[in-house]
Amino acid sequence: MALAERWLLPDGVKEILPPKARQVEVLRRRLLDLYDNWGYEQVIPPLVEHLESLLTGVGKDLDINTYKLVDQKSGQTLGLRADITPQVARIDAHRMTVQGANRLCYCGSVVHTLAENMLASRNPLQLGAEIYGHAGIESDVEVISLMLETLFACGLKDELSLDLGHVDVYRAVVEQAGLSVDQSKQYHELVQRKALADLSEFVGSLDLGQQISAMLLALPRLNGGIEVLDNATNQLSGATNDVKAALAYLVKLAGIINQRYPEVDLYFDLAELRGANYHTGVVFSALSPIFAQAVAKGGRYDGIGKDFGRTRPATGFSADLATLCDISEDIQAKYGVLAPAGEDASLLQEIAKLRAQGVRVMQQLPGDDHEGELLCDRKLEKQADSWVIIPRDHNLKLKN
Repeated sequence: MALAERWLLPDGVKEILPPKARQVEVLRRRLLDLYDNWGYEQVIPPLVEHLESLLTGVGKDLDINTYKLVDQKSGQTLGLRADITPQVARIDAHRMTVQGANRLCYCGSVVHTLAENMLASRNPLQLGAEIYGHAGIESDVEVISLMLETLFACGLKDELSLDLGHVDVYRAVVEQAGLSVDQSKQYHELVQRKALADLSEFVGSLDLGQQISAMLLALPRLNGGIEVLDNATNQLSGATNDVKAALAYLVKLAGIINQRYPEVDLYFDLAELRGANYHTGVVFSALSPIFAQAVAKGGRYDGIGKDFGRTRPATGFSADLATLCDISEDIQAKYGVLAPAGEDASLLQEIAKLRAQGVRVMQQLPGDDHEGELLCDRKLEKQADSWVIIPRDHNLKLKN
């Protein structure tokens, strides 16, 4: 590796520099305080764990996205976490004795072998909140509400939309069709791409009967506003009770969310496949017109604790804190005051007083004429017998 290349970060791996690092930290504290106000306890799981523990209950999707390494002490395979939710499920199952609803939150780094999308980092700061031990619609409403409040706390209030789906709709229709493993994979791929012409040809080749074929063709078209739920009730009338129950659940959920947050647009996608090996019920994501991808997402994953030996219903959401900071409208850089060098008692007393008041004060080091140029927009100057704060006569060189 050439000398100049030694300092390059791997593709998709990002670092956070001043002043953004401070903005991220301010937002982290604000959001964790919000979760604390809602009764959520913070947990801080380790970055590395036994691989089996990290992948328990989450299927193959996370396996592909997890870095593996060998523990030099035990010889066992370890993993760098790609998702904090399995760790929180383990904590709920084995490290805590809560029998009823258990509200937990977290914020920490995760590492992905592949970026989730073109805009995503491979080392996001995953922030999230989860409820374990409650299976009712009320806990889904709570985590969706907290997700929206998270975005409000970031200053994102205009034109927010909430995308709702339910994995049982897709799964039950495919199961009712009796597709083989290969056929299911092909159907899955075509639905993902919204390749409607190819999908029509594929379904037509299966000879499944008119009713089942019509439902398979209808799924990828069932997306849009609240009217989608009525359309689905009609177009999937021949589906099993699991589909009907999922649609009824979405109708009820949408009514509650719309009453709480009438300013948020509701969108429905009944072919939502995100987390097909992970989620077990409703799935949701929040979108803003100022960002091309979902800014937060979540869903229900009741089966995640089963392999840990404690089957507990669960629901939650997560977001990338760095992304939230990027698109936040009210997390401003905090400038400070540059104080002169020296041991003058009155100067040191004034610096201590300002810091106690929450003012950011950087004392200059002797011989450094450029110190504080990044983050100090004022300076401390002695006039007569008093120390006063005056503007600095230079341009700040702030970089995001």
